Amino acid sequence: MLADTIFSIQNHSDFERLALRVFTHQYHNNIIYQRFCNLLGITKTSVQHINQIPYLPIQFFKQEKIISHQATIQKIFTSSGTTGSITSKHYISDLSVYKKSFTKGFQYFYGDITEYVVLALLPSYLEREGSSLVYMAEKLIKDSNHPESGFYLHDIHKLVSVIRKLTSQNKKILLLGVSFALLDLVENHNLQLNDISVIMETGGMKGRRKEMIREELHEVLKDGFGVSKIHSEYGMTELLSQAYSKGNGIFYCPPWMRVSIRNTEDPLTLLKTNKTGGVNIIDLANINSCSFIATQDLGKIYKDNSFEILGRFDHSDIRGCNLMAL
Repeated sequence: MLADTIFSIQNHSDFERLALRVFTHQYHNNIIYQRFCNLLGITKTSVQHINQIPYLPIQFFKQEKIISHQATIQKIFTSSGTTGSITSKHYISDLSVYKKSFTKGFQYFYGDITEYVVLALLPSYLEREGSSLVYMAEKLIKDSNHPESGFYLHDIHKLVSVIRKLTSQNKKILLLGVSFALLDLVENHNLQLNDISVIMETGGMKGRRKEMIREELHEVLKDGFGVSKIHSEYGMTELLSQAYSKGNGIFYCPPWMRVSIRNTEDPLTLLKTNKTGGVNIIDLANINSCSFIATQDLGKIYKDNSFEILGRFDHSDIRGCNLMAL
C-alpha cells in the first residue's frame, strides 16, 4: 500500500518517485482533483515530473469533499473561522496516518516525546470542535507519559506554578501555545525558563490581539520566557503534516513533505529560491485526500529546502479557484 511507504522516504529521489505515484492515485480516485487537473489540460499521462503536478487551491476544502479513498470517514477536522464564515473541512478516512505523521514528524526534529513535559496553551482551539492541532496535542500529552503534561485552558496560575517547578527541577518543557495566549502569559507573569525547554508558538492572534510581525512577537516572547529562541509549528487543517522552526522563523519539512513557491501572477509557474510568491505544499500524508495544495500563504524557499512564511494573500490576489465555478 502507498500509505505504508510514506514514512520510510530516505532521500529526494524516493520523495519524487512516491509523489508521482500519489498523483496518479489521486487523479484516479479524487473526482474533484481530477476535474481540476482536466480543466487545466493536465492528465495523468502528461505528468512526467514532479514539477508538472497541479496544486489544488486550498479554498476547495471549504467547498467540496476532498477525498481519494472511499472508506468510512473516521474524523472531520475543521478550521477556525469568524461567525458566519465558511470553514475548511478535512475528511479523514484513516486516523492512523495522521498519528504516524505528527509523531514521526516531532521525533524527526525533537527526539523522543517522553523526554518532555508537554504543556498545551491553546484556548482558541479548545473552545471549538474538530481542531487537528488539539488532536495532535492530546496524543503528544498522552505519549509524554508525565503527570504534569496536559492542557491549561483557564488555570494560568497552575500553569505558571508547574513551569516554575519543572524549571527548578531542570526538566525539559514543551510549551505549545497560540501566540496571543503566550503573550498574555509573559505579560502577566515573570518566567525564566532554560534553553533545554521548547517554547513553540502555533501562530495567529485569532482576533484576540493586534497582529504582530514575527520578529517583534518572538522578541517579546524570548524576553518573557528567558530563552534564546522561539520555536514555531506550521500546520493547518488541510494538512496532516507539520513543518517546524527552531528559531528565526525558518521552517523545515519532514521527509514526506515539501514546499515550493508559485508565481502570484501565473500559479502554474514555480519560482526559484529566494523569490517571494504563493506557498505550494506537497504533503504525502494526505494520501486519502489531496497531497498537492496551493495555500493562501506568501513565502520563499531557500537552497536547503527550508522556507519562510511572509504573509497571506488578500482575496484580490487569489487565482485558480474560479476554474471550477461551474
